Amino acid sequence: MTRPTRIQMVWALLLALTIAALFIQGATDWIVAFPDQWVVPITPWLNSGMAWFIDQFGAAFRAFSAAVGVPMKAVRDLLNWLPWSVTLTLVTLLAYAVSGLRLAIFSFFAILYMVVIGYWQESMNSLALVAISVPVAVTLGFVLGALGYLSRTAERILQPMMDMLQTIPAFAYLLPILLLFGFGPVVGLIASILYAFPPTVRNTMLGLSRVPEEVVEAGLMAGATSFQIFWRVRVPIAMRQILLGVNQTTMAAFSMIIVASIIGGTADIGWEVLSTMRKAQFGESLLAGLVIALMAMVMDRITWAAANPKRTPQDAEYWRRVKIWGLAIAFTLGVALLSQAIPALAEYPRAWEYYPAKHLNDVIDYIIVEFSASIATIKNTAFFFVMLPVKIGLTQTISPFTWGFEFTDGLRMAYGAGAAVLTLAIWAWRGMNGGLLTAFVATLLYFGLTGLPWPMLVAMATLLGWQLGGPRLALGTFLGLAFLLFAGVWPQAMLSVYLCGLAVLLSFTLGAGLGILAAENDAVSATLRPFNDTMQTMPLFVILIPFVMIFKIGEFTALLAIMAYAIVPAIRYTEHGLRNISKETIEAATAIGCTRGQLLWRVKLPLALPVMMLGLNQTIIFGIAMLVIAALVGTSDLGQRVYIGLGNGDFGVGIVAGFGMAIIAMIADRMTQSWSLARQRALGLIAK
Repeated sequence: MTRPTRIQMVWALLLALTIAALFIQGATDWIVAFPDQWVVPITPWLNSGMAWFIDQFGAAFRAFSAAVGVPMKAVRDLLNWLPWSVTLTLVTLLAYAVSGLRLAIFSFFAILYMVVIGYWQESMNSLALVAISVPVAVTLGFVLGALGYLSRTAERILQPMMDMLQTIPAFAYLLPILLLFGFGPVVGLIASILYAFPPTVRNTMLGLSRVPEEVVEAGLMAGATSFQIFWRVRVPIAMRQILLGVNQTTMAAFSMIIVASIIGGTADIGWEVLSTMRKAQFGESLLAGLVIALMAMVMDRITWAAANPKRTPQDAEYWRRVKIWGLAIAFTLGVALLSQAIPALAEYPRAWEYYPAKHLNDVIDYIIVEFSASIATIKNTAFFFVMLPVKIGLTQTISPFTWGFEFTDGLRMAYGAGAAVLTLAIWAWRGMNGGLLTAFVATLLYFGLTGLPWPMLVAMATLLGWQLGGPRLALGTFLGLAFLLFAGVWPQAMLSVYLCGLAVLLSFTLGAGLGILAAENDAVSATLRPFNDTMQTMPLFVILIPFVMIFKIGEFTALLAIMAYAIVPAIRYTEHGLRNISKETIEAATAIGCTRGQLLWRVKLPLALPVMMLGLNQTIIFGIAMLVIAALVGTSDLGQRVYIGLGNGDFGVGIVAGFGMAIIAMIADRMTQSWSLARQRALGLIAK
C-alpha cells in the first residue's frame, strides 16, 4: 500500500472533522447553520444603489428605449406585411443556397407548420425580435471580441463579464432592465441582446487568436498595414469560427423569446406559450412551443451551413451562388405577383388551419388516468429513496411513513459498520482516493447535503479547487462560497446544489450511455439527433409542462425537467469524443487483438474522456440554467429567490440569488475545465 500524500491526509482530516462536528452540532449550532448576525446586508445596499441610479439616469434609458422601438416596430410591420408565401419561398431558397435540397425541404415544412397551425402573425412578431437582436448582438460581440483579442487588459475584463452574463439566470437581470427601460417590447429586445452576444465575443477572440502567424508574417512582408492585416488576413481566416459564434448567438436569441414576452407584453409566440402554460393547456403550449423550436432549428441549420461551406473550387462556387440567387430572386418575385392574384397565397385561409391541441390534451389525460398508480410509484420511490436521502439524509428520511420502518439505533450502527467495511474495501481495491470518496458519500447519505457543516464544505471545495486548478482556483472558490455565506443565501444555495447535482449526475450517466450507443451505432445516432435538437431549442417552459401535467408540483418534477434539458450535452459530447478518435489509434488497437469491448473501454473511452468532461461541464451549466424554470414547480432554492425578487420588484434579492447561481456555475465550470486539461496533458493530447 502506497504512503498517503499530503493532500490525501488533509482530505482524511477534513472528513474526520466533518463527522466529529456532526456529532456535536447540538452543542454548537453555528457549525451547521451560518449565524444570522454574521450576514452582511447586501440586499438593501443594492436596492439603494439601484434607486439612486434610476433617479439619475432613468430618463436617458427610457428615451433610448423609445428610440429603439421605432426600428423594431418597422421590422415587425414588414414581416407581417409580406405574404406568407413570399416568406416561405425566401427561407426555402436561402436554405437551398447554403446547404442544398435536404435543408430546403425541412425549412419549407417548418415554415409551413407555422402557417397551417394558425400562428403566422405571432411567429413573425417573435422573428422581428430575433431579426433585430441578432445583428445587434453579433456586432457588439464582434467589436468586444476584437477588442479582447487586441488588448490583454480588455480580455481580462471581458472573460469574467462573459461568464457572469452566461451563468446569471436571465430572470435575475430582467428586473434591473425593467426598472431602467420600462415595460414593453424593447425591454425584451435588450434582454435578448445581453443574453445572446457573449458567444460571438468568445468565438471572435478564439478565431482571431488561432490565425497562423506564418500567414500574418507573409502579409507583413507584402507591405500590408496593421489595418489591412486585421481585416484582410485575420478576419477572413477566422470567419468560420466567428460564424459559429453567430450560430450560437442566434440560438441564444431564440431561447429568450418567452423570457422577453414576460416583460415585453407583445402578441408573439412567446406570449402564446406563457398564456397557455398558465392555464395548464399542454396541447396548446406544445404546439406554440414547437413554433419556436422549428424557427430555431431552421436558423441553426442555415447559420451552421454558412459557417461550414462545402469544399468546392472558388470560381465554381461563385457562379453557383450567382445562379442560385438569380433564380431565387426571380422565383420570389413570381410568388409575390401570384399572391396579388390569389388571396390564399397572401393570407392563409382560416378554414384550412389545423389545430390538434385537443388530441394532445386527450393523450395526457389518458396517461394520467390509466397509469396513475405507476406514476405515483415512480414519483414516491424516487423521492423517498433517492432524493430525500441526498437532501436531508437517511437519519431524517427513514420512517414508517416513507420506508415502512423505523431507523433504530441498531440499524444506525449497522449502517456505520457497513460504511466502514465498504470504505476499507474500496481503499484496498482503488486506493486511498477511492476510500475517502466512499466515506464522504456514506456521510452525505446519512446526514444529507443540507445538514453538513458549512466550514467543512467550504474547506473541501477550496481544497478540491487547489488540487484541480492551483491556488488561483482555490482562492476563487473560497471567495465565491464566502459570498454565499455572508449574503445569507447559503441554505438556498445548498438546495440548488442538491437538486442540480443529482440531476447532473443522473443526466450525465444516462447521457454518456446514450452517447456511447450513438457513437457505436449510426441508426441510434440518427434517432437521437432530432431529439437533441428539439430539447435544446424547445423553450424551457414547454419542457416543464408535460412533467407538471403527469407528476404534478414537486421536487421530483423539477428534477425530471432539469434532466430533460441537461442530458443533451452529455449525449453530444460523448458521441463527438468517441467518433473523433484518430483512425490510426483504432487500427493499432485492433491489430494487437483488442475485442470490441476492450477497444471501447480501454482505448476509446480513456481518449474521449477529456471531451466527455467538457460535456459534463455543459451539463452542469444547463442544469443550473434550468433551476430558475424548475422553481415554478415548488422548489425553494436560489431559483425561487430570483422569482421572489422579480415578483416583488426587489432588485437586491433577485440579483444576489442570480449571482449565487452564477458563482456555483463558474466554480463547477472552472473545476471541470481544469480536470479536463489535466487529463489531456496526461494523455499527451496537448503540450504540458
